[in-house]
Amino acid sequence: MTFTEVYLEFLKQLQNTPLLVYVAVFFGIVSVLYSRKENVLVYPTGLINTILFTYFCFFWWGLYAEASLNFYYTIMSIYGWYLWSAKDKHSGKPILKMSYSTRKEWLYAIGFFVACWGFLYFVLSRWTNSTVPSADSFASASAYTGMWLMTKKKLENWIWWIITNLASIPLYFYKDSVLTSFQYVIFLLLAISGYITWRRKLKDAA
Repeated sequence: MTFTEVYLEFLKQLQNTPLLVYVAVFFGIVSVLYSRKENVLVYPTGLINTILFTYFCFFWWGLYAEASLNFYYTIMSIYGWYLWSAKDKHSGKPILKMSYSTRKEWLYAIGFFVACWGFLYFVLSRWTNSTVPSADSFASASAYTGMWLMTKKKLENWIWWIITNLASIPLYFYKDSVLTSFQYVIFLLLAISGYITWRRKLKDAA
């Protein structure tokens, strides 16, 4: 497919994209911007995005792992909202602080990712009509890991989001959801920026 064909397909799909998808994409981008700023509003804005995408993935696109992922996002957003909002009674400052993952936490994260990928691939390939079980499960597994680390304010959450975005861009394009694919291009750029911003903050605080 040539660049011109890709561009024309992009315009065609934008015209056919339901308004509700635009709403979901908008709040998804806003949520990542708040995350980059380490602002607790990442969670309420993100909830709008994840609830809508749970519906889209399950009922519209047949991306069942991604549907389960967005449901997981919804639950973890409530949990993360609670953790990020908790403040010290004396200083009034947030209890949860940004930090690096330890070697042990890195191993846990990798193990968690591999387990999620294997489990989701097995379920998708065995019991669903998914046409992309490997790609769908990979993107979802890396995002499961990124969300888990984000609730803990670990710098490395951004690395997993970068991996997720790189996997999701072609996945959604293949599923004819160009707007969602474009959303992940923006997410990729924001994830790289988020990693740089959080790392700088950690170095300044050292």
